[in-house]
Amino acid sequence: MPELYDVAAIGNAIVDVIAPATDEWIVEQGLDKGAMMLVDQQRSQALYSKMQPGLEASGGSAANTIAGLASFGGKGAFMGKVADDQLGAVFAHDMRAIGARFENAPLVGGPATAVSMINVTPDGQRTMCTFLGASVEFTDDDVEPAVIEASKIVYLEGYLFDAEAARRAFAKAAALAHGSGRMIALTLSDSFVVERHRAALLGFIENQVDLLFANEAEVTALFQTDSFDQAVSALRERVSLAAVTRSERGSVILSRGERLSVAAEPVEKVVDTTGAGDQYAAGFMFGLSRGRPLQQCGKLASLAAAEVISHYGPRPQVPLKDLAAAKGY
Repeated sequence: MPELYDVAAIGNAIVDVIAPATDEWIVEQGLDKGAMMLVDQQRSQALYSKMQPGLEASGGSAANTIAGLASFGGKGAFMGKVADDQLGAVFAHDMRAIGARFENAPLVGGPATAVSMINVTPDGQRTMCTFLGASVEFTDDDVEPAVIEASKIVYLEGYLFDAEAARRAFAKAAALAHGSGRMIALTLSDSFVVERHRAALLGFIENQVDLLFANEAEVTALFQTDSFDQAVSALRERVSLAAVTRSERGSVILSRGERLSVAAEPVEKVVDTTGAGDQYAAGFMFGLSRGRPLQQCGKLASLAAAEVISHYGPRPQVPLKDLAAAKGY
């Protein structure tokens, strides 16, 4: 099977609504600052009516990663579920416009396309209220075997662990990928996801995952410790390659033989942290898919994360390929 894609990703297909908010407003709405919480369609619409004017853009964690990969010049594919509605058509158009493959049939007669209300406080922290809608209707029937088998890395979004059908899709994708000698990557997505599904995630990581992405809060939650070093030591025993981000302190890359530290790329001002982890994964996997050394993969990852936190929105606004060339990465 020829390699047609650098990365094929499976994730929630979501349209983001991003707006500025005050800390007081976050409290008034009873939201947990900096977290992602699931809401129903009624709550989602109520929040939308109270939010400040904002930006509407196609999002979803793994889809954002594929957008970052494309910005580096990589070839990506995305699998996810949208409804047969206006936002679903917008999402599909946006994915194809960046050169990514997105061919899953839209859901007819079910819930609407997923929406995430993202309120960003002056310190750049994003508080997300997500209505998962049609995205949780993704099943193993939506996994495209030929695409999985033709991708160097298959990237799975931890947020999907909330849906039982999506877990079956993960298992199918992992079996197809490993059967073709491909790499399975997983992002933990959110510490609340880890707390809800800790045992299942640990089992999946130990048995199926070749590359794990996490931030400090997620990895310490996974191993139920306050010590970053203890969590990292435990992680090294369970996965052959991992990249753990630590915000302004950069990131740590773990492999069986080494532990590398990568500095965060300097940012003049943090505007919105939405998509930072997604773009970090994009840069890392782009480098890895092109055979770059791990330290350089980390630098590409940090560069992508720095670009996206310097503006509103979860996807690059400047071609990452150009930024990397200017840095000599």
